[in-house]
Amino acid sequence: VQLQASGGGLVQAGDPLRLSCAASGRTFSNYIMGWFRQAPGKEREFVGVITWSGSSTDYADSVKGRFTISRDNAKNTVYLQMNSLKPEDTALYYCAASSRLLPGVRRYEYDYWGQGTLVTVSS
Repeated sequence: VQLQASGGGLVQAGDPLRLSCAASGRTFSNYIMGWFRQAPGKEREFVGVITWSGSSTDYADSVKGRFTISRDNAKNTVYLQMNSLKPEDTALYYCAASSRLLPGVRRYEYDYWGQGTLVTVSS
């Protein structure tokens, strides 16, 4: 499956931003979808995950209560709504697809990756 992330940009602290990730090539609803991010000089880290139907989500503690993942299987798209952004949220954000049975938080659990979209939060 091919993934194309978009929606990144430069925002101020406290602003919202919504990222999108469009999938193509295979049946989107067969995949668990995750979001990861990588800040300059840091490892890529888990942000959140959503199950096939969208009925269940999980988030990193650092974004819990501020970020929301959703998906529209009819549009083959997964979203990351980010509210109350902080400068420490600045990173390259990646969407990823997993064919595993259970939602994962580790990079190796994901089979396909998008190219990343840059989010910069100024203070």
